[in-house]
Amino acid sequence: MYRDVSSCNTYNYGDALYWDARYIQEGGSFDWYQRYSALRPFVRNFIPLSSRILMVGCGNAVMSEDMVKDGYEHITNIDISSVAIEMMRRKYEYIPQLKYLQMDVRDMSLFPDESFDGVIDKGTLDSLMITYGDPTVRMPHLSRPVFNWKIMLYNIPRPGFQKPESSTPSRKSYLEPIPLSEKGLLPADFVLEDPDSHFIYVCKKINDTEIDTIPTYQLTADVL
Repeated sequence: MYRDVSSCNTYNYGDALYWDARYIQEGGSFDWYQRYSALRPFVRNFIPLSSRILMVGCGNAVMSEDMVKDGYEHITNIDISSVAIEMMRRKYEYIPQLKYLQMDVRDMSLFPDESFDGVIDKGTLDSLMITYGDPTVRMPHLSRPVFNWKIMLYNIPRPGFQKPESSTPSRKSYLEPIPLSEKGLLPADFVLEDPDSHFIYVCKKINDTEIDTIPTYQLTADVL
């Protein structure tokens, strides 16, 4: 279906040429949204150190390097940009735990089923959908029955956010999943302490005995 995005003031984030040019111009390293130090409690809780991990849209981020320093042993990194992949291959050629492949995340047929125990995406889906990943636009897609996922939603403040001293805590811990409404959305009384905070979606494959207990949510007209 045709969708006019000319007024969205975005770049063509699904185009390898855009990313190649960007990495040539900028160089260095950059981590979208959060560094591994902030995400570590979630990663360590759900992904064992011995897991075979796929990092999609790795770009020139240092998250995989930080994970290896933390004890992870097998991380395959893919990105649509050949420039980024070649740059990272050279940078980490001395780290055998890291593997880099140029690949479009929309076609990963090179990998057989069950090649990985866990997959990490930090911004790639946002760039392809040209939308920020809040639950109103993300949950209807992630909860489709074909994926067979149990989804847990978390929310953490952006780096450097300082909570006002007068504010009342909305929950006990960022490590506690957010209880979703029947439609898979944030509860009506849920308060974002940081309006520019980041959502974390943990999607776990469920077995046949759990399928009947997992809710599904219908796509609405405002979902891109």
